[in-house]
Amino acid sequence: MKHVGSCFCGAVELEISGEPEAMGYCHCRSCRSWSGGPVNAFSLWKPEAVRITAGKEQVASFSKSPLSERQYCRTCGGHLMTNHPTLGLVDVFTATIPTLAFAPAVHVNYAETVLPMRDGLPKLRDFPAEFGGSGEMMPE
Repeated sequence: MKHVGSCFCGAVELEISGEPEAMGYCHCRSCRSWSGGPVNAFSLWKPEAVRITAGKEQVASFSKSPLSERQYCRTCGGHLMTNHPTLGLVDVFTATIPTLAFAPAVHVNYAETVLPMRDGLPKLRDFPAEFGGSGEMMPE
């Protein structure tokens, strides 16, 4: 499966291939602040599955910490993706991929939520243990 996406103005185009490694919601303050919303919908992909096919010169990045390199369009400021080098994964914002059937499976950093969600999905206090978190579950 191939997906095509772009930034807000269309100057940067992406091609994403295959299936995501995971999809879900992040409730951490950094993701909320960056996304401008009370929760961030994520889709995680192997780096080789994500290609910038147009407008590479328009891509800028910002790293608040070594865990996340957030990429956006210089022209419109539209968010594109976040490279997570320590995890070996790229988070492509689900709104950037209009053909992706978003199927969230988990909430991460739920201890920081400002928008409690009762959807029956697992709620992790922080991150899964395999990603350096506690793996501790929280009640809805």
